[in-house]
Amino acid sequence: MSGFVEKPEAPQVPGLIHLHTGKVRELYRNEAGDLVMVATDRISAYDWVLPTEIPDKGRVLTQLSLWWFDRLQDLVPNHVLSTELPPGAPVDWAGRTLICKSLRMVPVEAVARGYLTGSGLAEYEQTRTVCGLALPEGLTDGSELPAPIFTPATKAAVGDHDENVSYEEVARQVGAETAALLRQTTLAVYGRARDIARERGIILADTKFEFGHAADTTADEPGPLILADEVLTPDSSRFWPADQWQPGRAQPSYDKQYVRDWLTSPASGWDRRSELPPPPLPPEVVEATRAKYLEAYELLTGTTWS
Repeated sequence: MSGFVEKPEAPQVPGLIHLHTGKVRELYRNEAGDLVMVATDRISAYDWVLPTEIPDKGRVLTQLSLWWFDRLQDLVPNHVLSTELPPGAPVDWAGRTLICKSLRMVPVEAVARGYLTGSGLAEYEQTRTVCGLALPEGLTDGSELPAPIFTPATKAAVGDHDENVSYEEVARQVGAETAALLRQTTLAVYGRARDIARERGIILADTKFEFGHAADTTADEPGPLILADEVLTPDSSRFWPADQWQPGRAQPSYDKQYVRDWLTSPASGWDRRSELPPPPLPPEVVEATRAKYLEAYELLTGTTWS
């Protein structure tokens, strides 16, 4: 069993209809039919949404996404309409709220990998492939791939795993034209982001994107892809310090790995294989995790968090 340790109660705001409580976001619809996306400070690990929040996390990820959207808009349009707070919204929604176009989402996690790790490494060790793509012998954890690859996954509900799928399966689900566009756009965006990150001393090992089509298009005539959700944050990407990169071991990272490491350590007292929920995070783990998110933001944007 997994999911929320303690499912939160979404704030009710006049003029907004609450649609969904996700792992780290609350989704609403306003009277104009636009999507209102609020990034919370919740954090998830091992398919659990933990009972402890990370201060400023929602604002950091929202502002970093906006920074990336600005640098990608010549490659692909995005769903952001406004960052203004809806009337009557809680004050603490400031800086973490996006008003977005309502899209017909493509039911695929569009994943790009430039380095081998995570679920890609696990599959490679068994079959020497990732999502059906053959890779050279001799790669290890953290190895740079000969070229970035598109390794899509199915979207999972809260508490479930995303599952890697082949390109052929994506084409079967969404059509050959949309599948080809997904692959082309995903790799183009990854390439741009990888180069920007590299200039700042960060390796973008892999990342996942979500795309949609305008709500008034059809499956037969879907129109252009639109980049949605968060983009190129430590929650959706693996960022590694370039000066510490060393293939053959787990890499230091700017993400919630600190949380994962603590949860699986004797200090937590939690057995990941049990059906029991994980415990609250201690203050030192919360602070160290917050510091990692802020460090990633400041290194990538070149600005000090305030």
